[in-house]
Order: sequence, then C-alpha cells, then structure tokens
Amino acid sequence: MMVVAGCSAGEADNQAAGSARPAASSSAVEAARLRAALLPVPKGMRIAYGPEMGAFGSLKSTQEGLAAIQQAKLERPECAGAAQLDAAKPEVAQAPAAVIAFSAARGSITQAVVSMPSASMPAPLPPQCALYKATVEGADVTYRTAKLAMPARGDESRAYLTTASGGDKRAQIGSVVIRRAHLIMSMLVVGEKVKAAGLYELARLADQNLARVTR
Repeated sequence: MMVVAGCSAGEADNQAAGSARPAASSSAVEAARLRAALLPVPKGMRIAYGPEMGAFGSLKSTQEGLAAIQQAKLERPECAGAAQLDAAKPEVAQAPAAVIAFSAARGSITQAVVSMPSASMPAPLPPQCALYKATVEGADVTYRTAKLAMPARGDESRAYLTTASGGDKRAQIGSVVIRRAHLIMSMLVVGEKVKAAGLYELARLADQNLARVTR
C-alpha cells in the first residue's frame, strides 16, 4: 500500500494511475517470462492442466499437492515434499509462478517455474528420507529415493528418482530442481518406469528455456 501526502485528491489519483501502469507492465512482463520458461508439449503427450500463473501457493496444482500430503499418513512427516519447493514458506508461496502439466498413457509431467529475487535451492534430501513408509488412501506405500548423477544445469541443480511400491502396485517419480539466476524450476515425472536418460533430456530442455528468459 502506498500513502501519498501533500497533494490534492485529483493529483493523488493521477499519480496513483501513473505509478500503477509500470507495475502492471512489470507484472505482465514477468508473467510472460515465466510462461516462456515452461516446456512445450512433449511428443505423444497432451496438456492436462495449465498453463496457470499467479502466486505459487495459490495455484491449483500447489493446493492439490498440499491437500494430498495432509491426507497421507507419513512415517516421517519431514519427508513430505523434501528437496522440493516448499509452499508452506511465505516467500515461496507468494512468489510469481507458472505451472503446466502434461499427461499420456505412460505417465505425467508437472513443471513449475518460480521467480524469487533471493532465489535459493530447496535443501537436499535428508538421509532419513531415502527410505520411509506412508499410508496413502488406506494403502501402505514404501518410498525409496536415490540421488541421480544428472549433468549440471543452470547455476545449481539436483535430480532424484523415487520408487513407490505397495502391494502389487509400483510407480516411479523422477524429480528435478534447477536454479538459474532468480528463477527456480521444479519438475516431477511420474510413470510405471522413469528412465534417467529421459529425465536428463527434459532437464536439458527446461534449462535451455531458463537460460533464454534470464539473458
């Protein structure tokens, strides 16, 4: 909120309108930059959601992710969302972001790009989160996560591969986080089997977009 003193109401209105235009323009430019940083539709997939833009914590996909975590019963609660962007932190929740999701019979890809002036990478996966159990929708699920030797991307980057198994069901989740300048890109790839080579290629393409919009 801005308080303008020492001028008439008409002058205040004119000054407010004048100051609002650059702010709106700045927001529009940042939104366009974030949108341009998102991946195009991968071959054989379709857009399942988005692109949606706004404060990261207010986005539909973020809210659904938080709700899913709250409904699950984790053996180690600190592992929920570990090594990922934490929407529970105000500076992350309020940051401008763009999100898109793709899907196909073989799996899905969800990508988020968040803009933070004091951008910092999410902390690495805690050792105790490499193996833990949870109850999800009444089913017992075991999560095993390994750090991947992904080629370095951006200013900082990390990648993990998680295998979730329970009963006769099994799925894998590949996760990548890349920081380049003030932008942080987070990507989740879910499928019956996620290949490291495919994950690395998606990371390369995502970082290529980040490099283009941060020049």
